[in-house]
Amino acid sequence: MDSNTIKKYSKYSVPKLLKKATLLFNKMIRGRDAGQPCISCGKYTTLQAGHFYSGGHYSGLKFNPDNVHGQCVRCNMYLSGNLNEYRKNLIKRIGKERVEKLDEISETYKRIGWKWERFGLIEIIEKYL
Repeated sequence: MDSNTIKKYSKYSVPKLLKKATLLFNKMIRGRDAGQPCISCGKYTTLQAGHFYSGGHYSGLKFNPDNVHGQCVRCNMYLSGNLNEYRKNLIKRIGKERVEKLDEISETYKRIGWKWERFGLIEIIEKYL
């Protein structure tokens, strides 16, 4: 990352960088999954970026595209992700090996935790701008 990029974000706090990165990443997910049904229930509707492993509890998976897919408001917000159906359809969508890799990564983050830092967030922002 060059100094101009770092300077561009010098006035942003880490929480503001996290918010900006989240908005850009979620927009990318909605675009990637546009025209597809909700990963959990299969309904064709407006999609949110729904995390299989919660972005709050598994911060290190928050920006992992395999962990986040288009999900309807009902499944994402009111059914707490509708995770049993999400997992079944996630295996169909990305394959068992990649889902098992997410499981491995989640176990690591459960043990060691994760804290976002400025340069990692700037990289995410620049990637999805």
